[in-house]
Amino acid sequence: MANPATVIERFRALIHTHELRVDREQAAAAERLNRLQQELEAAPAGGGFFGRLLGRKPVRARGVYMWGGVGRGKSMLMDLFHDTLNITEKRRVHFHAFMQDVHAIMRDVRQGETGDPIPQVAARIAEGLRVLAFDEMVVNNSADAMIMSRLFTALIHDHNLTLVTTSNRAPSELYKNGLNREHFLPFIALIENELDVLTLNGPVDYRLERLAGIRSWHCPLGLPATERVREVFFRLTDFPPEDARHVPSADLDVGGGRILHVPKSLKGVAVFSFKKLCGDARGAADYLAVARAYHTVILVGIPRLGKDTRNEAARFVTLIDALYEHKVKLFVTADAPLDRLYDAGDKDTDTGSFEFDRTISRLTEMQSQDYMAKGHGEE
Repeated sequence: MANPATVIERFRALIHTHELRVDREQAAAAERLNRLQQELEAAPAGGGFFGRLLGRKPVRARGVYMWGGVGRGKSMLMDLFHDTLNITEKRRVHFHAFMQDVHAIMRDVRQGETGDPIPQVAARIAEGLRVLAFDEMVVNNSADAMIMSRLFTALIHDHNLTLVTTSNRAPSELYKNGLNREHFLPFIALIENELDVLTLNGPVDYRLERLAGIRSWHCPLGLPATERVREVFFRLTDFPPEDARHVPSADLDVGGGRILHVPKSLKGVAVFSFKKLCGDARGAADYLAVARAYHTVILVGIPRLGKDTRNEAARFVTLIDALYEHKVKLFVTADAPLDRLYDAGDKDTDTGSFEFDRTISRLTEMQSQDYMAKGHGEE
């Protein structure tokens, strides 16, 4: 099949070449996204000339919410949908980055005007768009939870945006046990009423399959270790290795008006150097922002740690705590194996070595198959 032009054609081509296996739930999702593609492409942008002349709102296509376990093809299907959707009024964005944009716009609106900022924020976001597509919808802080119901109601009802999103959780499980969750419940009702909720929990974990045979801890430092984590990046992102010089970077808002530069950032995978992430003065808020934004972190150049690098070791402990709590997958290049990473010298007098013991335990668990199979942010 030459140049497949629709979601379903691309999906069937992947089945034909054995890149995907037959999966009833994936096939149903592909069919639903194909229908949505046809509906969006058939509708005139802005409702057409006569619709605008009569003051009619354009008809909004019903959106899709795909949820399921890690590696079940949600992002792959989103790729097919967004890549083949032949309209210009579309945007795809990681959900965490989207909410960062929302808060930045809200701050800007509040500086310039008084009154309710939500309608103005929604209007700015919706300008020039008919479709908004999210990867990895997850809600883990009260600031997002408090505004999402009203914001998304405005986007859907007032601006006729069609939403397509993926998540590791069913709508009813979002922000579970969160602070003031009662204010978030209208958002769940909105999703269930306005989007088709599709489950993707097939038998194949493609993400784990892609990582088969690759360990997560690579030492000593050097070209072989670097090549292994490079392979992880390219397997998880489908970015062509021959274009390695052109991997996109990102600037991550870590709060307080501060930005953390991410040298390589693509499809929920981030690459950092240990020197930049743990050598600079950073705290828990920075590492929580990283853990929320990325399902996989590749950390390169971890040196041996000890008394002379107490500050770096303490930051590393805080980083690992944040990644562990959010079930982020971690791949590293290091100067030593785990059991020799912290050079305590005289352990009886080095309190830092005792603090590091829990980090070693967590890093060991993070290499296990059970941990790798968990979804990002999963409790």
